[in-house]
Amino acid sequence: MAWRERRKRAGESGGLDLRMQPQDRIGGPPTARSGSGGRRRSSDAPPRPPRKPRRGGKGRRRFGRFIYWGVVLALWAVIGAIGALVWIGIHLPPIQSLEIPKRPPSVLILGDNGATLATRGDMGGAEVPLRELPDYVPKAFIAIEDRRFYSHHGVDPWGILRAGIADVLHRGVSEGGSTITQQLAKNLFLTPKRTLTRKLQEVVLALWLEHKLTKAKILDLYLNRVYFGAGAYGVEAAAQRYFGKSARRLTLAEAAMLAGLVQSPSRLEPSRNPDGAERRAATVIAAMAQQKMISDEAAKHALANPARAVKPATDDSIDYVADWVMDTLDDLIGRVNQDIVVETTIDPALQAAADQALVETLKQKGDKLNVGEGAIVAMTPSGVVRALVGGRSYAESQFNRAIAAKRQPGSTFKPFVYLTALEHGLTPDTVRNDAPINVNGWRPEDYEHKYLGPVTLTQALADSLNTVSVRLTLEVGPQAVVRTAYRLGIESRLQPDASIALGTSDVSVLELVAAYATFANGGFAISPHVIESVRTTDGKTLYARPAENFGRIVDARYIAMMNAMMHETLVSGTARRADLPGWQAAGKTGTSQDFRDAWFIGYTSHLVTGVWLGNDNDAPTKRAAGGGLPVDIWSRVMRAGHQGLAPTPLPGLAGGWTNGWLNSPTAAPAPTPPAAVPGSPVASAAGQQNNDGGLDSWLLNKLFGH
Repeated sequence: MAWRERRKRAGESGGLDLRMQPQDRIGGPPTARSGSGGRRRSSDAPPRPPRKPRRGGKGRRRFGRFIYWGVVLALWAVIGAIGALVWIGIHLPPIQSLEIPKRPPSVLILGDNGATLATRGDMGGAEVPLRELPDYVPKAFIAIEDRRFYSHHGVDPWGILRAGIADVLHRGVSEGGSTITQQLAKNLFLTPKRTLTRKLQEVVLALWLEHKLTKAKILDLYLNRVYFGAGAYGVEAAAQRYFGKSARRLTLAEAAMLAGLVQSPSRLEPSRNPDGAERRAATVIAAMAQQKMISDEAAKHALANPARAVKPATDDSIDYVADWVMDTLDDLIGRVNQDIVVETTIDPALQAAADQALVETLKQKGDKLNVGEGAIVAMTPSGVVRALVGGRSYAESQFNRAIAAKRQPGSTFKPFVYLTALEHGLTPDTVRNDAPINVNGWRPEDYEHKYLGPVTLTQALADSLNTVSVRLTLEVGPQAVVRTAYRLGIESRLQPDASIALGTSDVSVLELVAAYATFANGGFAISPHVIESVRTTDGKTLYARPAENFGRIVDARYIAMMNAMMHETLVSGTARRADLPGWQAAGKTGTSQDFRDAWFIGYTSHLVTGVWLGNDNDAPTKRAAGGGLPVDIWSRVMRAGHQGLAPTPLPGLAGGWTNGWLNSPTAAPAPTPPAAVPGSPVASAAGQQNNDGGLDSWLLNKLFGH
């Protein structure tokens, strides 16, 4: 027994231990059971040593839990992604109802020499089929934008992973993970807004596009709709904008530069950042060589001869012309629903010269005279518009001052007064008194506030004497002057009162220049125009300007007299600064009240050009007059427009201004003067031949010296 053993041990140790142990008590704790029978282990069996924990057991349990929860989370992520795609799909239009949007039409606008002036339309350039492009053009885009384009099904997971890693390494967005198909889906159906919902919609639509279209069609659509900056949509518009050529003729270096622009069109625009665009193009070329799309020799040649953006033939003033063309197209062919080519009458060289003359003059002298804006129109005597500048900068203001602005013409309106007077029997030698005049309290004065007394009509027009113009208007009647202006092509509303003599009713530059064209062409009506023809890109003619003959509206004799009188304006009058060596020229200056507008309209037998200067807010200038800056600008434009041409005389002046109206082959017998307006001063003066013998006496005096 146990107590005996302890007693024995105690005796041996020299002490007695009488304490009872738990196992000596009746009902003490049982011994370990063995097996399933619950038998107690013999007290003689040695106790089992405690188990030692297995090495790595806790680590394996933790790893197992990690795997378990990783799988659970992955399953939930997949379920969530599927749910999100389903939600996105529900909020998209039914896939079967989605159609590839028809590409908005583009308008290619050409100059009279066939050079591209501008493109218009929502997408910019004309569509170029993939098969017509050099093979390295699409390859350049694939190499830099979507190297697995031909192997994925719309979404490239590896591309997304690569872009994500690159973004992390560069601590920012350095690469995009969107495939070409995703980019096309965004361009076709979605907004540029960056949201998770839009990104998921992009993925769904990319998968649908891959199912619906071939790879070639996807690439075709992409190249003709992607944005390249500077308003250029599509590879054709970009090629024209940056290199002045069709996409069909792009070099490898140029194709690489365009492909590189897609990443950041505004930042890499070749016209503004040539170095950045060139570095990006080199990256594209390297990627093409690495993917064996081009040979090493081709890559070396392209790197050694990088692309260079060409400077536009004209400044942005050509956009004023393009806007006018687009406004006119609707009247000629109706709604534009296909790509078209518009051939215009614009001379690119003259357009550039006009733009340069206006911009440089205002830059040098505009601030000094408080002149902020200007406009120029140049056309042939038959109404063919060769140049039109609607302002000093289209980028700053798209308002076309040559067409849309209505301003007081000042003394440039006086030729209509004098022509009316000639048609009522007066002559260039008729004398009228330059003296103070009072018209119901209105006292018009001359520019220099002094009076010359009796003067001929020729001198009065050349020196732009206001009182004489008012007297003539009162003689023939304001209504007669207004009818003359309308007959010559003025379309704006005119007020038929005495002040019309000084050009107080607003007109546009275009209509005033068109009216003066009648003097330059010998007396015939014209219709100013800028469009010669319109055709589709495959050559079908939609419009061709027909030959027009509106007939004579002013007798040749009166045209000869007016040309002689307005020629004197450039010889001794207010436009003495006009400089056009070798050519007979005529015209009229104009300055409105308080120097708000400064004009000069001048012409030869070859070209009619009008210049207006002023301010958009109608603020007065610092005494800018028509005989100053407008004449200077006119001289520069006209010298450019007459370069290399043999001089020809003005109509009616072939034999000299003193008898040209008699020797002119187009001269007709003097018609009966128009009836005087009832109640006007001319009614009582008509029978007196204005005390100078009338038209016949004046002609005889010029011919025979009497």
